[in-house]
Amino acid sequence: MIQPEDGILLVADPFLKDPNFMRSVVLLCRHNINEGSFGFSLNRELDQTLDEFLPGFENFPYKVFLGGPVQVDTIHYLHKYPDLIAGSREVIDGIYWGGDFEMMKKFLNDGLIEENNIKFFLGYSGWEAGQLDNEIKEGTWLTVKGNRKIAFDVPADEAWRAGVKLLGSDYEMMINFPIDPQLN
Repeated sequence: MIQPEDGILLVADPFLKDPNFMRSVVLLCRHNINEGSFGFSLNRELDQTLDEFLPGFENFPYKVFLGGPVQVDTIHYLHKYPDLIAGSREVIDGIYWGGDFEMMKKFLNDGLIEENNIKFFLGYSGWEAGQLDNEIKEGTWLTVKGNRKIAFDVPADEAWRAGVKLLGSDYEMMINFPIDPQLN
């Protein structure tokens, strides 16, 4: 396991029962031991699409993910367009967070942004200073280096399993663990 930092994946312990994070994979976008951390759950796909959340996006029925339980009245995005969307911040190699919203909207409408190169999130996952480090020490989260494939290419229903596989062969048996071992 690696220490928390920008660009790592937080893979939920298979027995975590918190409904906000059960079998979640969170891409950590920012980690600061003194200020806190935030990221987006990659595998909580919502039934509603972008056009249902935002006016002016009627032609874009793109998938939206529940980024986490914090500020679920906000939309965030990860993308692969640092040259088009000014003010974006690199999270991992080739993946950027945020940037100028109006520029993103314009380039989306102009057809310069492809659906498979941008991912939208309702809300985010956040931790106060020291909180995430404590949760990792307690075993709530396993950590592994993130990558573009898991952030954009792995289907939502396979992201947790893919995250566990990234941890290595010592962890792969966890893929088949039941959510509640008492029900076995």
